[in-house]
Amino acid sequence: MSAIASYARVLAVAAGVAQPIATVRHVHLSPRPLVLVPLSLAGEANAPLAALVGTHPDDPTLLVVPQPRDRDLRFDFLTELAAIVLPYIQGYCYDIEHVKGHDRYTNAPQILVPNETGIRFLGLLGRSTRFRRTDGEYPVPPTIPLLGRWLTFAAERAEHPGSAILLAMTDVLARHWATGQSAMEDANLAAVLGWIDPPDGLTGVEAARLAEDPTVYPPAGPTTDPTFDNDHLVPAVRAYSEAEPGSAEQEAARRSVTAKLRSQLEPTWDLMWRAVRLLRDLPAGSSVPERWAADRDRFTSHHEHVTGGGPPQGRRDGAVASAQRLNRLENELAAYEAARAFDDPLVMAGHRATGAAFVGSVVAVDPTRRVPNSKGTLVTRPLVTVVTRDPVHLSPGTTVVATTRRNQTATVEDIEPDGASVIVTLELSSGFGRAKVPPPASLPAPGEELCYSSLVVTSVPTPPLPEPDETPWTHGGPPQSQDAPE
Repeated sequence: MSAIASYARVLAVAAGVAQPIATVRHVHLSPRPLVLVPLSLAGEANAPLAALVGTHPDDPTLLVVPQPRDRDLRFDFLTELAAIVLPYIQGYCYDIEHVKGHDRYTNAPQILVPNETGIRFLGLLGRSTRFRRTDGEYPVPPTIPLLGRWLTFAAERAEHPGSAILLAMTDVLARHWATGQSAMEDANLAAVLGWIDPPDGLTGVEAARLAEDPTVYPPAGPTTDPTFDNDHLVPAVRAYSEAEPGSAEQEAARRSVTAKLRSQLEPTWDLMWRAVRLLRDLPAGSSVPERWAADRDRFTSHHEHVTGGGPPQGRRDGAVASAQRLNRLENELAAYEAARAFDDPLVMAGHRATGAAFVGSVVAVDPTRRVPNSKGTLVTRPLVTVVTRDPVHLSPGTTVVATTRRNQTATVEDIEPDGASVIVTLELSSGFGRAKVPPPASLPAPGEELCYSSLVVTSVPTPPLPEPDETPWTHGGPPQSQDAPE
């Protein structure tokens, strides 16, 4: 947690309401997201119990498994879920744009769930369904393994920093507001929204305390409240199981289970759309479209892979694929953190507090300075002197970039304290053309206020790795075939 976020939490406690830690929205928000509120059976590994799903706050679809331990009923649930999710996804697979030598869809689906456990639930649901056979013993409808492949894709994209294909609402809200409670308590959607947007007459503390009452705000899933399970769900499910199949008693029991589960899901459904409205009030950061374009690239590639007859995702990555994936995620995280800081002065303030960035005024510019390069040729390397009152904890040789001059790379040449101020001398190495004397407009001018940051996006290359088939035994050997059903 940054110093600014910590300070904002203190302010939230003092003010009784959450404090903004972002001035812009750092994620893409679809005009038509698919909101999915799942519930699973407590004590069972990934047993779906119910889901409220839809693209409009006034038109949700409730899916229920009246007996979650019944295999056939669980697959009926998955078939119904696929009938909603797959057409939603397919609706984005028509309009194509041509960019940089390849084609991609102009838009992509976006799924919103209440919390991180909802993402894990969908990932496990995808894992348990994508290998199901559509023929032979215990066949399932073709839509079920297809649903599993798309849920797996969404869950995997959720691991990539800045991706917006699948979002946990609690995580998104916590990136934009600081509450007066712990990070663990921020995993409760009702509590977070209580701090951010308390009902009239209540403080954030009071609204968050009210959110802890499961009779007012049932847990956002995927597991249900134990008291609800014992007092309401278990008797209703037992009545369904003990009734004669197809009888009026069983149908009445089904309606009872449905009504009880609806009461658990609807409060969270309303909270999800309330959160969407709050986020839509924030303008999108300037780097958000670029990250959404990356999501659309991956969505297009996966759709082409699926429709082209490609195999489902493996159960796990091999050693080589895991190393490549880890390197990719680390580079994406560095790029995401840098982009957030350059988009948002509040995020950048956190880096200024640690001395990784500073804001100062240009006091001198030497545009004619020329130095020999590694080949002995003289090259233009202007010097810019900046005075700042921020703490500067950068060493000479550190590469920095100004937020308003992103194409102009500078290197810290010298840092000298001057009373309450710090004088920073920077050498510019790009962003001013090829002339011996750069045009005046290409360089900072005396009196100009600039924010320089060491958050420079640099991609760390993956070290040399063997081919997957040559993975040594110390790392598990060559990956085995993973196309068998689970």
